Amino acid sequence: MSLDQALRTTGRTGTGRVVAVDVPADPSGFAHRQELVYLPPAWFRSRTRPKLPVVEMVGGEFAAPDNWVRAGNAVKTADQYAAKHNGFSPVLVFADATGGFKVDTECVDGPAGNAADHLVKDLPKYVEKTFNASADPKKWAMAGWSMGGTCAITLTAAHPEVFGHFLDISGDLGPYIGDKQQTIAKLYGGDAAAWAAYDPQTVLAAHRGKYRGVTGMFDVGDQESGQLAHAEQLEAAAGKAGLATHLSVEPGRHAWQFAAGAFERQLPWLAQQLGTPGTVGKNPPAAAG
Repeated sequence: MSLDQALRTTGRTGTGRVVAVDVPADPSGFAHRQELVYLPPAWFRSRTRPKLPVVEMVGGEFAAPDNWVRAGNAVKTADQYAAKHNGFSPVLVFADATGGFKVDTECVDGPAGNAADHLVKDLPKYVEKTFNASADPKKWAMAGWSMGGTCAITLTAAHPEVFGHFLDISGDLGPYIGDKQQTIAKLYGGDAAAWAAYDPQTVLAAHRGKYRGVTGMFDVGDQESGQLAHAEQLEAAAGKAGLATHLSVEPGRHAWQFAAGAFERQLPWLAQQLGTPGTVGKNPPAAAG
């Protein structure tokens, strides 16, 4: 569906719609591809659009914005959730964090482009204005698989004023391209301070006690030994910093099939953290602070 069609459409529908959007790269200047936005059925009921919460979604290193739609079944999962909650689900933004299939930005600002600024500044501003989405950081989350999972914990830790929650599916310990020295040289153009600004453990320690109501979920497959070890370290660091986090270990390996299942498992939790209208079920984890 085009953006013009979405903005003109009003009425009851059994499923949500995916809208193609061309987001201005302002202020990032990031050369990104066309992105997608999922709007749940409740968004279309009235011309007065509800102020819904938002989840930015990022895929793996070699990815395209529609990977979560095609390989991650995210739209089907959101529709199924909405069907059980009076048409309500978070708005899902399928973001471009790399600008190209073979480009590895790790969602940071560096020689490959200002990917972090695009995710943190361009997209929220555009989605809030265009779709009347909530501007409250407690109503925003980042979710991702593999590199995208790393992005989720990294940018939430660094920007709690934008993202109040994260879902890290099979992510790494932090943004990296090789060892630390190689990462600083290649990913940050030799800027060690930039490495520290995006290393989750460093950022969490620097902001210890300053997080308020920030929550997170780590979901890892039991065949992902490296990712499991990373999630355990990050959960410990997040807990010390004052975040309320959980670690879920489920059967699976490092593949999109696992990512799809993890998002389906965790969407109810994520929707409750975001205060999505119509949420029911278990109480969410207590927010730190």
